[in-house]
Amino acid sequence: MSEELMKQGVLVRGFGGFYVAADDAGTEYILRCKKKFRRMRMSPLVGDEVRFIPGEGEEHGWLEEILPRRTESLRPPVANVSLLLVVICPSPEPDLLLVDRLLVRARMQGMKTAIVVNKCDMGEALADDIRRQYAGADCPVLEVSARQARGLDALSAIMLGESCCCLTGQSGVGKSTLLNALLGLELETGDISEKIQRGKNTTRHAQLLIRKCPEGDIRVLDTAGFSLLELDAGMAPEQLRAYYPEFVAYEGSCRFTPCLHDREPGCQVSAAVARGEINEGRVARYRQLLSDVRESWKQRYH
Repeated sequence: MSEELMKQGVLVRGFGGFYVAADDAGTEYILRCKKKFRRMRMSPLVGDEVRFIPGEGEEHGWLEEILPRRTESLRPPVANVSLLLVVICPSPEPDLLLVDRLLVRARMQGMKTAIVVNKCDMGEALADDIRRQYAGADCPVLEVSARQARGLDALSAIMLGESCCCLTGQSGVGKSTLLNALLGLELETGDISEKIQRGKNTTRHAQLLIRKCPEGDIRVLDTAGFSLLELDAGMAPEQLRAYYPEFVAYEGSCRFTPCLHDREPGCQVSAAVARGEINEGRVARYRQLLSDVRESWKQRYH
């Protein structure tokens, strides 16, 4: 095939062994994946920037090259996310340990982060509490209501110009409803199960949604909700604290070096918690994650 036929685009979804790429104009192409990627042990991911040769007539085209990824996530399986938007709401009850895991994983890959408190029409108490808990975490907290179209302008503003945004969080927090309101779509949505107070998972496969605006494109991934995320098994315990911006001002001032900020004598993070400078719940969850990381580190060669 001639190099002149080659196009560049981004993978917006996959289905049944085929992939759909969109070029800069928004035209979509159905592609087959060459066997060389299997030999390379490399699977195309939604969000991948790719080079491809379109098919002729009703023939499908061929995916020729996956360009270097800036970020990569395995759960959900997506690539090149530059802004992670963690969505929570009053019901189902937020799993803040999951939120913290997501923020750590995002920062490990250099992603920007924000917490989106959806369904604020149910009350403002949750948003106020989240702002208190994450003060100093370098993570904006946005208060929105997808159903009432509140706060959508502020949310759109931080998404504009990002190479790829990802809304993630527990099932039932309203990610698809939020995307419908934000992008003017009609994605399938689900209600909360009254019995277990969890969302019915209506998004089964990741897809990249693109909205062209006068100010620039909004590119956002719609992904399945989930309730469990493990940290990298290869992380050493002393690395975890680097992903908590609240701790930066106290690094180097503790009695012991390194200090893991886990109740060691003379720990300045513990002192800051006692003075109310860092949220107690946020540090308690950090120590829970630290315990998980320590255990994984011990088991890394088993």
